[in-house]
Amino acid sequence: MLNKALPSWGFAATFTVALVGCAVMQKDNTQTTEQTLSAAGFQMKLADTPAKLAQLQGLPQRKLVPQQQNGAIRYVYVDAQYCQCVYAGTETNYQEYQKLALQRQIALEEVSAAQMDTMDWEMWGPWGW
Repeated sequence: MLNKALPSWGFAATFTVALVGCAVMQKDNTQTTEQTLSAAGFQMKLADTPAKLAQLQGLPQRKLVPQQQNGAIRYVYVDAQYCQCVYAGTETNYQEYQKLALQRQIALEEVSAAQMDTMDWEMWGPWGW
């Protein structure tokens, strides 16, 4: 009987580790996005009351969404889980965010390419190219 229980415990442990890993990655991605939004000039407001937090929880989470406000387009990013805040910016802020996000992506790709340059391809044998 004990032997049959072990695989389910092993699965549960593996599943838990995977969930924790995903949560850590999601939090890191969220922090990076929020840092980029701030650098682009988005204004951050904390949900400093239970009513504000409840309102944020009902909105799309961690997505940059355009909103019509007073005849102008504003971009809003809501994070009720980690920072319990909302970021809001103008079209100019949005364009700056896009520019910074692209620069970050290019930098990450350059790091990846540099790491690949250090790979010892000879140890992997012929590829037939």
